[in-house]
Amino acid sequence: MIVHPGKGKVVALCGGVGGAKLAFGLSKLLGSRLILIVNTGDDFEHLGLSISPDIDTVLYTLSGLANRELGWGRQDETWNFMAALEAIGGETWFRLGDRDLALHVERTRRLREGDTLTRIVGDFAKRFEIPATVLPMSNHPIRTMVATADGMLPFQRYFVQQRCAPPVNGIVFKGSRAAVASKQVLSALESPDLRAIVICPSNPFLSIDPILAVPGVREHIERSSAPVVAVSPIIGGKAVKGPTDKIMAELGVPATSDAIVRHYGGLLDGLIIDTYDERDRADLSGQVRVAQTLMKTDDDRGKLASAVLDFADQLTAMAIARNSKQ
Repeated sequence: MIVHPGKGKVVALCGGVGGAKLAFGLSKLLGSRLILIVNTGDDFEHLGLSISPDIDTVLYTLSGLANRELGWGRQDETWNFMAALEAIGGETWFRLGDRDLALHVERTRRLREGDTLTRIVGDFAKRFEIPATVLPMSNHPIRTMVATADGMLPFQRYFVQQRCAPPVNGIVFKGSRAAVASKQVLSALESPDLRAIVICPSNPFLSIDPILAVPGVREHIERSSAPVVAVSPIIGGKAVKGPTDKIMAELGVPATSDAIVRHYGGLLDGLIIDTYDERDRADLSGQVRVAQTLMKTDDDRGKLASAVLDFADQLTAMAIARNSKQ
């Protein structure tokens, strides 16, 4: 069933700071009609705690608690715990703020008692008064591993401890074949009143691919009648934030929006590129919309979210028009 333009729920796949920024804009426009499927491939165990970096970035961003300067962690954070840990010789390469610790401690406690990550995240979102539904991509552990010349590195070791320095030879999502998507994730993608599926301007290799690697997720997206719209994370041949363009170069993939389209392998119905890259529009296959994709302010986030929804509705209207002629 094709949902009438302007109505229905929206599912967005996201991870990282860029994804959280667009999620913020979508949340302001859609409220409870937004369902976010968030990458958990970055999750790891550290200092005996279960850490979910992308989930927490989304929670903090949507609740207004995020550190605006860093893009991750909490605003007005203090670091007494890290200072005390360093004084006794503990590992400090991954920084955990005093306020941030509360989320990790409570998540770890509940997981050890047998609760699911989906239920835990849902409860956190309610406590933070987030109207959107925030869903981990799976309740099963999936770990992003980066292949380098020095061997396989867990993602956080590569990203934080090594600062993305080692050249990347490949990326593996350990545990993905044995994992399953939660019933909430599959139900969202099967919703009969789905307006659009949005792929946020997150790193395709590190944030979106882990979600698509969960058995059943990509297949459900392919079967959906809702338009699938992606926002390119590339502007002028470079990533706004993070190692996207570096990884693309090391994997032999050009840092272009056309490469993003080809990477998703026919999954997209439309792509949004930045105004800086408008000259490349004619070289792109499929439906393309030009908009400002660099989100420096809350207003920028809202405008891009509005452009995404408008584009999705345009694609739906085109589909309705085609069906009426058949």
